[in-house]
Amino acid sequence: MGQDMFSRLLFGARISLFVATIAVVFGLFAGTLTGIVAGYYGGLIDEVLMRLVDLWASLPFLLIALIVAISVGPSLGMVIALLAVSSWSAGARNIRGEVLSLRTREYVSMAKVMNASDLRVIWRHLLPNVMHVVIVITTLRTGSMIIAESGLSFLGVGVPGSIPTWGLLIAQGPRFLTTDWWMSIMPGVAIFLTVMSFNFLGDWLRDRFDPRLNQID
Repeated sequence: MGQDMFSRLLFGARISLFVATIAVVFGLFAGTLTGIVAGYYGGLIDEVLMRLVDLWASLPFLLIALIVAISVGPSLGMVIALLAVSSWSAGARNIRGEVLSLRTREYVSMAKVMNASDLRVIWRHLLPNVMHVVIVITTLRTGSMIIAESGLSFLGVGVPGSIPTWGLLIAQGPRFLTTDWWMSIMPGVAIFLTVMSFNFLGDWLRDRFDPRLNQID
């Protein structure tokens, strides 16, 4: 192909990590907000938001991505938007469950007795105590977003073909598999190692920052 494979692999890492990180940040912001509001207020608000989360999670993301890509054409911004929109519901239910257990704690009840506003209770007492959940979800979702972006690029509906992402490098490799096998294998190995690294990092951070684990220690 007349191109340096190692350079393309490094450039692909930058693109894949950039897309995954931005998508996770926007998606997790919406998911965290949804989970905290649903868990804190409960009742009808909780029911409506959780049904929306269930509905969103059931949508066929790949089919929607294909339709959007065909309609507007592949672009970096389109991929980031699709991944962010598809991922916001992933952490909402976990964060809601954590808030449901936190809102009955004594320090939350005391804050309400002292006429603290809902915003203050959420910001000072709930959000800091769900950060370990947010951290774990962030690392795990980053790995998932790398796989999703690579899958879209592999199918030709991700970032434009002129940008060498890991998925595109894998897609270009099979025709050279008998002679230049590393063209497909090395991007796959890079994806595997990166995703596993994020998973291990998430486990370590959870053990390090979970306030309940610190209390046990």
